[in-house]
Amino acid sequence: MPIRRAVRCVVVILLFANFSSTSFAQNPAAPHYDLAIIDAHIMDGSGSPWYEGAVAIKGGKIAAIGRIGKVPAQRTIDAQGMVVSPGFIDLHSHSDFALLADGKAESKIRQGVTTEIIGESESAGPVLGPALPQLDKELASMGLQREWSTLGEYFATLQKHGTAVNIASYVGSGQIRLDVMGNVNRAPTGGEVSKMKSLVKQAMQDGAIGLASGLIYFPNSYAKTDELSELARVAAHYGGIYTTHIRDEGDHISEALREAIEIGEKAGLPVHILHYKMAGERNWGKMSETNALIQSARDRGLDVTADQYPYLAGMTGLQLCLHLEGTHEQVIERLKDPASRDEIRQMIARGVPGWGGNQIQLAGGWHGAMVASLQNPQNKSYEGKRMDEIAASMKKDPVDALCELLISEVTFPYAIYFVMSEPDVRLAMQQPWVGVGSDGVAVNPDMKFIGKPHPRFYGTFPRVLGYYVREQKVLTLPDAIRKMTSLAAQITGLTDRGLLRPGMAADIAIFDPKQVSDKATFEDPSQYPAGIAYVIVNGTVVIDQGKHTGALPGRVLYGRGKLAAINPKVTN
Repeated sequence: MPIRRAVRCVVVILLFANFSSTSFAQNPAAPHYDLAIIDAHIMDGSGSPWYEGAVAIKGGKIAAIGRIGKVPAQRTIDAQGMVVSPGFIDLHSHSDFALLADGKAESKIRQGVTTEIIGESESAGPVLGPALPQLDKELASMGLQREWSTLGEYFATLQKHGTAVNIASYVGSGQIRLDVMGNVNRAPTGGEVSKMKSLVKQAMQDGAIGLASGLIYFPNSYAKTDELSELARVAAHYGGIYTTHIRDEGDHISEALREAIEIGEKAGLPVHILHYKMAGERNWGKMSETNALIQSARDRGLDVTADQYPYLAGMTGLQLCLHLEGTHEQVIERLKDPASRDEIRQMIARGVPGWGGNQIQLAGGWHGAMVASLQNPQNKSYEGKRMDEIAASMKKDPVDALCELLISEVTFPYAIYFVMSEPDVRLAMQQPWVGVGSDGVAVNPDMKFIGKPHPRFYGTFPRVLGYYVREQKVLTLPDAIRKMTSLAAQITGLTDRGLLRPGMAADIAIFDPKQVSDKATFEDPSQYPAGIAYVIVNGTVVIDQGKHTGALPGRVLYGRGKLAAINPKVTN
């Protein structure tokens, strides 16, 4: 071929290539996304190190991810200098009713939490018979009125009200017992066991992800191992798990863990331990022993996991200072009796056989108990005060001060108990099967009924990322994110969350790893964290440059029992 002709051919080819490239870029059929996140350090939730790339979102799902360039999108977020990860899954939340009071879920969504796991012990449903008065009183204290009886009806109510976060729920074994038997300390009859199993079945078909127990609380604590195993077998049939606040987290924690493991083995389902801890100074340092116990169960084939919150104090009812059975009204009547008060003094000072929840002993005395929330306006000044300080202010003995507080409240108030050690918290955090759960509630500073809550309500996840990862280097950042995302999804069976992959739900947190930190303290807990710029739920931006947009794109995430009914291809 002559040289001049060859040159003309090359020019034509180059012109055609340039024309084709330009036409493709302007082609309306080219992919057009709802949202693109560019120039990001992507940590995909698997525990792998970050890589540079972009995320494209369409229809609430991740459509493309990786080195895909600056793709066309209705909106583009420049994430330069920030980490893009899956949204965090709070493995232990009590937002069941708070989300009905305020669906914006401010204290959780601002932490990067996009999904909350609720329903420990006394789930929102089913609720019937003896359980009705107690729940309705609790709801009234929050300005709410019940619109449901079954767990499925609760899900529908929550979806109607709208939430910023997704939720998945257990069915609580304590709720089931309260429904059928009331708050009584006896073994169930055969007929009552059958009724309880029927209610668990109904809840699993409504979409519960498993059975959850809270075995330091009445009436849950009345249930024996075999009763819990029977209920857990029903959950197992629907692909659920058994999750538990074990009977004892201090002196008898090994026995309590063995019971949880036994239930899992008898019922044939995974076991998850809530707020894994070592409570009481006399027990500090035993974390390695309980780690070995759980690891031994895992080594022989039982899937046992746990979660924790990154603080040295827990929070539960102020009445847990006592060991009194019965309803709120029955307990209050006993507290008015001077002879009962003398009995209470002896209980707290000496303990009671089988009572693992002696919070005053575990907290090292009355100064280790801080009152968190009180409803009576005359008691509000005591919120955030230690029990010994309140007693001094009242000029009463601590037991009398405690009794007077409980008598004057419409419902049982909450208290914070300082019972843990830093080395144990760190050792638990480093176990590969321990995830993150706040044991908190989605609240905002204007919710007066919440009082001065535990700082975990506002700071759990950023505290892990800021204090324990960046400052203390207890975990690497990729592993911390794995614990908050893919591990949590694996535990709870949420197969479309927890990883950044094409086709997965677009639940995403975008934060500055150099700035992310918790601000909430025990003295001033109602403070939102810093460093979390964007939070996206089901493809919708909820936190935008640190501000809440008001969007409520959260959904109910159903367990396999419900999913199988919706889609027969999902097997039990």
